Formats: sequence, C-alpha cells, structure tokens
Amino acid sequence: MKLAFILDQLDTIKIYKDSSFAMMHEAASRGHQLFVMQQGDLAWKDGQVVGYSCALELTRQKDIGGKWYKKGDTEELPLQEFDVVLMRKDPPFDMEYIYSTYLLELAENQGACVINSPRGIRDYNEKLSIAKFSQFTPPTLVTRQQHLIRAFLNEYDDIVLKPLNGMGGASVFRVHNADHNIGVIIETLTQYGSRTIMAQRYVPEIAQGDKRILLIAGEPVPFMLARIPKLGEFRGNLAAGGFGIVKRLTGFDREIAESIGPSLNDQGLKLVGLDVIGNYLTEINVTSPTCMREITDQAGFNVAGMMMDAIDGTR
Repeated sequence: MKLAFILDQLDTIKIYKDSSFAMMHEAASRGHQLFVMQQGDLAWKDGQVVGYSCALELTRQKDIGGKWYKKGDTEELPLQEFDVVLMRKDPPFDMEYIYSTYLLELAENQGACVINSPRGIRDYNEKLSIAKFSQFTPPTLVTRQQHLIRAFLNEYDDIVLKPLNGMGGASVFRVHNADHNIGVIIETLTQYGSRTIMAQRYVPEIAQGDKRILLIAGEPVPFMLARIPKLGEFRGNLAAGGFGIVKRLTGFDREIAESIGPSLNDQGLKLVGLDVIGNYLTEINVTSPTCMREITDQAGFNVAGMMMDAIDGTR
C-alpha cells in the first residue's frame, strides 16, 4: 500500500517516543510505501485535493545522531492515489487545522481514505467531546461566565480549569476556594469573558496517574500508560514533566473503552486516546494520539502492529 502521513517537520520528531514514527516503521516492515507531507502541502487545485508529498525511506530506528530518514523529490499527487492518508499533525487545533480538515473531507468525497476522519476530528473537540459520554465524566462545567465558574468552585472547593484547545497540560490550573488568584486566573483563561473554558472537579486519583488508553478501530489496546505527576505537580502530562508506567487496563478502564469505542469508530475515529483519571473520563484525544512507543517498550505489546492491522483491513 501507499501510505501518506501528514506530519509536523520531520526534524522535530523524537523517534524514540513518537507514535507516528512507530506506525511508519511498522508499515515499512510490511513492505508498504511511505510518503510524507505537511499541513501546508495540501491544496485544492483543478477541482481536486492534491498533496505535495515526498517518498520517505527510514534509515534507522534509534536516536543515535544524524537523520533517521531520506526524502525523495516532491510530487504533486491527488490524495485518492494513496491507499490511506493519516492525519498526524499535532495541535494547536486552530483555524489552519480546521481548513485542513475541510480539504481532507473534500478528498474523502473524491475517494481518499483518511484516518482519522476529518469530520470526526472537527466534531470531537478533545475536551468538550466528553459531554457525549457524561455518564463517565467527573462533574464538569463549560462556560465563559465568571459567576458560573465561581459557583462551581464554591460547590466543589477544588477544581481544574483548562482551555478547550490546549495540549500537553498547557494553561491548566488547579484552583482552591482559598486561592487569592482566582479572579486573575479566570480572567486570563476566559480572556475577560470572551473565550469558553472547561472546569472539572479535581480528581485526587491523579496521584496514581492520568491514564492514556488507546482505542484502535474501536477496540482498546490491553495496556495503558499511567502518566504520574512529578513532585509538586498535579498534571500527569509527559510534556509537563510526568513519567509513564505501563499497566494492564482495569475492569473499569475496559468498561469505559468498550462502551464508547464502537461509536467513535463509527465516526471514522480509528485511533483515539482516552484520558482517564481514577474512574473518570476527562478527555478524548483524536488529533494525533501518542503513547504507542511507551506501551510497546514497557509491555512488549506491538501497538503500531495493531494499528497497521486495522489499516490493512481498510483496503
């Protein structure tokens, strides 16, 4: 098969932990052809969506210095000429990201197979989409109104505030009722009432880890990565200094995954990362879910192989 990956700059990819690289390496081992492009390489031209892509050869699989890849010449190819196009551009999920999903949806209408579905990516905001499965969420409020946030804080005393378009734990605040900075935090996050944010009751089980559960074609990977906050932190995100420990899914983890996995798969979301703290679903990651390498390295389970089996089954 010919697989096209839409990625960030290749030189920014840390191959020892990058899930996109894990998928590319698995695909190459199966004899598939790899192509890469960036978000800006998508175009609608002469009535069809094209990508200015380069063939990609993997030259090594470990971070040992030097380039890990060799790129071919840039070619203009209609996206439907690839067997599968994988949208793996990292957030921020800004207007350029949305424009890309419009182009990719047009490409789907012209016969391209895009993973994850561009419409699914647009419809499932990674924070707000948990509202579709509220039976699994902690008490949550989504608003831009300060008085509602303060009332929520008064009710639960210890809450977490976060923007709806962030990643990696950026701009996430834990707020207590006695905090003297409540006003400025709310003003900053909501930009004085002009931006909608999310408030959630603080879940103390974060001390045991913010669990990343991967769903592939609606089925849970049997192991998850528990991201443990570093000392003095409440955020488990690896980007915020957390460290990861791989564990088997608990019964409740599996219940959440098996309850919502099929409906996400039906929306064309073939690779999804659920964030679970304790027994609560806190986020649904659909743009470029990670943690494949950590799970494979610690548990020996070939997550990229499971993903490629799902991709092989699409054609």
